[in-house]
Amino acid sequence: MSDARLSVLKTYKLYVGGKFPRSESGRVYEVTDVKGDWLANAPLSSRKDARDAVVAARKAFGGWSGATAYNRGQVLYRVAEMLEGRRAQFVHEVAGAEGLSKSKAAAVVDATIDRWVWYAGWTDKIAQVVGGANPVAGPYFNLSSPEPTGVVAVLAPQESSFLGLVSVLAPVVATGNTAVVVASERSPLPALSLAEVLATSDVPGGVVNILSGRTAEIAAPLAAHQDVNAIDLAGADEALAKELETAAADNLKRVVRPQPVDDWSATPGLERLTAFLETKTVWHPTGALGAAGSSY
Repeated sequence: MSDARLSVLKTYKLYVGGKFPRSESGRVYEVTDVKGDWLANAPLSSRKDARDAVVAARKAFGGWSGATAYNRGQVLYRVAEMLEGRRAQFVHEVAGAEGLSKSKAAAVVDATIDRWVWYAGWTDKIAQVVGGANPVAGPYFNLSSPEPTGVVAVLAPQESSFLGLVSVLAPVVATGNTAVVVASERSPLPALSLAEVLATSDVPGGVVNILSGRTAEIAAPLAAHQDVNAIDLAGADEALAKELETAAADNLKRVVRPQPVDDWSATPGLERLTAFLETKTVWHPTGALGAAGSSY
């Protein structure tokens, strides 16, 4: 009996609402490595897929934003634990996607796992940094505290398909927002595999939704969608970013513009954590004015 066997080729799917549907369009596209060799077929998302992902993200927002910051930190740390257990798989996928040697791909994966841990540690600290008591003149005091913006569309970086992806995704969910992610068009496989990690960790369904396909085709309906509250344009080129920013202005979305050069390996600052937070200020009278307060 021959020992030869056929390879089991993986079928990738989208990740929406905690489930793995095929694209509504039924379309796929070929994903190749840097040498042009075939790696897999990935789903080619449609506008309908983008709208479904927004619905799932909105549905999950209440529970996720209402969870304690400490609990969100535990969930993000659990993602890092799951990635550590599948490290070899991601080293292989990152090497193929980005044309790196095994040792360099391993360094990228290790940095990505560490990035989850870094943001997990900030979930219950960011409010202390950006919130606080405000000095006022009068018989009252006021306190400011951060709250999540809502549903955030995230265009993952095109070149850094794993570390760059997590660098823009983790701060969104760490602060209580939910996300609709458009994976790197050229190298979507690390993002689609990350979906499997999220599904088997403690991240509630709908908190992160991952789409693959043509970035411009998926991003257009997300930028114009009235139920998307913010958009990170990290993965858009200059022309597309301008087009999406114009579309986003229709309902006053928060927009994080792409930078000419993003060094994803650098220690992240707090910019992306604070980019998707709103500030709530509570005014409270003191003395004989009563115990009732007001806020805006």
